[in-house]
Amino acid sequence: MAIEENDFSPTVGTTMTKADLVDILFDRMGLSKREAKLLVDVFFDEIRSRLEHGSPVKLSGFGNFQLRDKPQRPGRNPKTGEEIAITARRVVTFHASAKLRDAVFAGFPAKSAN
Repeated sequence: MAIEENDFSPTVGTTMTKADLVDILFDRMGLSKREAKLLVDVFFDEIRSRLEHGSPVKLSGFGNFQLRDKPQRPGRNPKTGEEIAITARRVVTFHASAKLRDAVFAGFPAKSAN
C-alpha cells in the first residue's frame, strides 16, 4: 500500500479533527471511509485505554502522554474572592518530542530576550 505525498497546506488557525484524519487516510492511503474511521477510532481508543490504566504512551518522533497527580492546593473564587480548596486530581500531560518541536519551530525566528 503506497502512501501519497503530503501536499496539504493548512489554513492558519484551522483545527484538525478526527474527521479530517479520516479524510487524510482515505485520500493518501486508499482506505475506504469506513476503514479509515475504524483505524482512527482504534488508535485513539488504545491511547485512551492505556492512560485509563495508568500507562504512559510514547509515540516515537511525536511525543509522550503521561499521567500526573496534582495535589490539593489553595485557590480563590474569581467572582467572590473567597478562598477555596482546589481538590487533588489526576491530569493527562503531553510532552512533544524534540523531533516534533524542531519541525514545528523550523523557520520561526527565535524570540529575543528583550
